[in-house]
Amino acid sequence: MAEPHYSIKGFRKFFSLKLKGISEPEKDETGKAASPKFQDFHIVVAALIAAITFQACVNPPGGVWQDDESDKDREAGRAVYASLERAFYVFLAFNTLAFSTSMYLLIYLTLGYPFFFEVVIAMASMAITYGASIFAITPDDFRVSRSLLSIAAAPVIVRAAILIYQYVMWEKKEARALGSSK
Repeated sequence: MAEPHYSIKGFRKFFSLKLKGISEPEKDETGKAASPKFQDFHIVVAALIAAITFQACVNPPGGVWQDDESDKDREAGRAVYASLERAFYVFLAFNTLAFSTSMYLLIYLTLGYPFFFEVVIAMASMAITYGASIFAITPDDFRVSRSLLSIAAAPVIVRAAILIYQYVMWEKKEARALGSSK
């Protein structure tokens, strides 16, 4: 049996096959390859999730304070919900996770489509606007930037770990196939 050979070149080959859908096609419950409509369905769902989570950030539950009242620690434009600090943080964390996951899915699912570059520009702009909105509605003493940034990066990190695992398994399978063919 041959030993697997791990390399950047091998990973690039594996990843390009994966992007082209050559590796192993997705299968439905009958064992047949999934149709392109399945991908279109995922694009629609991811776009809806991105739109809903973006709107929830721009217009948080309870709205924003309309006026300043220093004796009550209220500042115009800040989220009313932020007065419940833990609940607001949970809302922001899970809303950010859903937003970043849907944005990642949209990028992944539209890869290779016409106007892909324009889609990426639009999504990057939307992500920057999402971040700016979070900073606009959260009180100054509310520290969220680092933790929300790491939450937003979670889908990409998890997908990278899955791809590395799949690559290792692919290399082992290739090495077994080479070993058995000798």
